Amino acid sequence: MCGIALVVSGCRLDLSSLHVDARASSPHPVHEDLEFSIDDLKAALRRRGPDSLGGVKVFISSICSNPGEVQQFECFVERVDCGVAFQNQNDQHEMENGRILHSHDSCSSLISGAQFYFLGATLQLRGLNPIVQPLMDASRNVLVYNGEIFGGIHVEYHQNDAEALMQALGNCCASNVSLDTSTCVGECKRESTIVDVLSNIQGPWAIIYFADSAKTLWFGRDAFGRRSLLVHWPTVEDSRFLLSSVSPASSMFHDSGHDNDNGTCEVSFWEELPCGIYSISFDARSTDGCLVGEVKRHEWTNESLKELVEWKRTCIVPKPGDISSSYHEDLLSQHESNSACLHNLQSVSEGIQAPVSTPAEILLDALRKSLIRRTSLYTIFQGTTSASRKAELGPVAILFSGGLDSMILAALLDECLDACYVIDLLNVSFDGCSAPDRISAKAGVQELTRIAPLRRWKLVEIDADLSNLTSETKHVMSLINPANTYMDLNIGIALWLASGGDGWIYESIDKDDKFHRRVKYKSQAKILLVGSGADEQCAGYGRHRTKYRQGGWHLLNEEMKLDIQRIWKRNLGRDDRCIADNGKEARFPFLDEDVIHTLLAFPLWEVTDLEKPAGTGDKKILREVAKLLGLHEAGALPKRAIQFGSRIARESNRKNFGSNRAANQASAGSVKFNKHSVLQ
Repeated sequence: MCGIALVVSGCRLDLSSLHVDARASSPHPVHEDLEFSIDDLKAALRRRGPDSLGGVKVFISSICSNPGEVQQFECFVERVDCGVAFQNQNDQHEMENGRILHSHDSCSSLISGAQFYFLGATLQLRGLNPIVQPLMDASRNVLVYNGEIFGGIHVEYHQNDAEALMQALGNCCASNVSLDTSTCVGECKRESTIVDVLSNIQGPWAIIYFADSAKTLWFGRDAFGRRSLLVHWPTVEDSRFLLSSVSPASSMFHDSGHDNDNGTCEVSFWEELPCGIYSISFDARSTDGCLVGEVKRHEWTNESLKELVEWKRTCIVPKPGDISSSYHEDLLSQHESNSACLHNLQSVSEGIQAPVSTPAEILLDALRKSLIRRTSLYTIFQGTTSASRKAELGPVAILFSGGLDSMILAALLDECLDACYVIDLLNVSFDGCSAPDRISAKAGVQELTRIAPLRRWKLVEIDADLSNLTSETKHVMSLINPANTYMDLNIGIALWLASGGDGWIYESIDKDDKFHRRVKYKSQAKILLVGSGADEQCAGYGRHRTKYRQGGWHLLNEEMKLDIQRIWKRNLGRDDRCIADNGKEARFPFLDEDVIHTLLAFPLWEVTDLEKPAGTGDKKILREVAKLLGLHEAGALPKRAIQFGSRIARESNRKNFGSNRAANQASAGSVKFNKHSVLQ
C-alpha cells in the first residue's frame, strides 16, 4: 500500500472529451483556494507509506534544433532524493540534488515544457526485497502504484505487486497510443494494451504511470474505487493538475477568503477521481507555445468486469412459489429456465458435475477464497522480524463491532491464518462499555471463542471522548476531504481511531484465566479487514427496505445497483484515507470481484427477503453463511452503522446541534460541517 501523488505544471489540458467543466473560464462558482507545499504533500503521503519515500521528475519539452524545423517533443527524467533539501533554485534541472538521467543536446533551444513531479511513499506488504517508489524501468517509464494484485497479472511469490505491474505495462504495445488495436500490425496486434492490463487486475488499485515512448500519462483507480485517488483539475486560481491519495493536512485550514457564510465553498479544491482509466497524450502545442495534453477516459476491456460494474443480475422478480420453495430443492428443475441466474455456480471437475450446493454454501466458499487471497503469508512482506515476534504481533486485524459482517470475517480469518498468530479485534467506543458496538463486540468474542477455542483473540477497546479530540478532528477533516458532512466526519473519526489500534486489552493474571487486568495495548497489524460492501450487495440498509416497499423487487435492485456504483464516492475513498493514515491497509473481502460475481449470479430473493423483519430477512444470505460458520447469535443481529454503534453520532449531535432531537430535525447526517465552528 502506498501514498502516491503527481504535480503537473507548465501545460494546458483539453478536458472536452471528459464532459468536465474546466471551471477555469467561469468566475461564478466559489472555489476552495488551498495553499500547501510539496513538503506538506510528502508528509501526508509518508503517513500512509512509512517505509520509504521517493520522487521522480519528468520534463517534456517542445524543441527545435534549428529555426524553421518541425517541432518535436523530447523528455528527460531525474530521480529526486526526497531526504535532501532543495539545492539550487536557479537551475530547474537540478532540483533537490536530483541526478539528471537524460538531458537535451546543448544545441537545442527550449520552447515550452511541462514538469511532472511523481511522489510515492510505500508501506510494503508484499515481496522479499524492499522497494522504493516511484519505479522507473530501462525505458524511462515511471510508475507509482497503490494497490494489491490478487489475480489477472501473475505475481511471483518473491515479487512486489508494483514490480510485476511495471513489467506487464512495459510489455504493452508501445505504438498503440490511441488504443485502437486496428492500428497495430504483426506481433503488436497480439500484445496487450495498457487498458487491457489494468482492466484485468483483480484487487484494489490506484495508479499513475508515464509511458515515455508515447509521451502519455496514465492514471486511474479500480472499478469500485477501493483505493483513494483525488484530482484537482486546473482552474484560474490554481492552474496545476494534481493527483494525490490524500489532501495535505495543512491545506484544509488555509483562510482563502472565499468561504460562504456557512464556512463552505461551492467547489472543492479536490474531487474524488471517478473510477476508470484515463490518459493524457502530449502531442500538440497551442498557438501561444504552451504544451497541450488531451485527456481521455477509456472503457474497461474485461467483459466480466463490465458485468459487475453494470450490476447485471438476470433474476430479480420471483415467480409464484420461488420464495416459499427451497432453492436447493428446485435448483436442478429450474436449471434450464434460469440458466443465466445459475451461470458459473456449479463447479465441474473432470467432466463430473459437483454436488448441488445452497447459495449460502457457494457464497461461503467464495468468501473463504477472498480471505485467503488477502491474508496468505506469502503475499505479506515479512521484513526482518523474528518468527516468535511475528506470531505475537499478528499480521492481520479486523475492524470489529461484533456485528454480522465483522463476525463472519473473524471466523473466516481464523480458518485462513496460522493458529500461532494472534488476531486483534479493533473496537471503538465514545460511550465506554455502554456503546452498542462495545456490548456486541464482547458478546462476539465469546461466540468466536466457542467456535475457535485455540485462537488467541484480542479485543482491543479503543475509548474516546469527542470533546477532547480537537486536534484529531482537525486532522480527520483533512483526511475525509472532499467529503464534508457531519456524517462523513463522524465515520472518519471513528475509523481513524479504530484503525490506529491504540487501546486497552484484558490479560490474564492467573493460570486458570479467571482473573484479568486491563492494560494498554497497540495493535501492530498492518492489514485491516473491513466489512464494506456487504450492506450494499445484500440489502442491509434501511433505505433498501423503503425502496422495496415503494416499488418491489425492481426498485430494490436499482437502489442496490446505485449503492455499488457510487460506493467509491460515498464510502471507499474516505475510508481508505482515514485507515491508511495510520500506516495500515484496508482490505475489503466482500468487494472481491469473485464475491460480487457470485452474489449477482443468485436470484435476488435468495440474497434478501425484506418481507421478514430486520435481523432476519435483510442480508438473508449472510445470515445463513454465519450459521454455517457456527455463528448463530451473530446471525440474528440487526444492522447498526459505526457512527451509531460507537455513539459518536450522539455525541456529535449534542455538541453541534444541542441534542439528538434537534439534529434529527435538521437531518444532521447530510448537513455540511463548518470547518471553523466544528473545532470550537
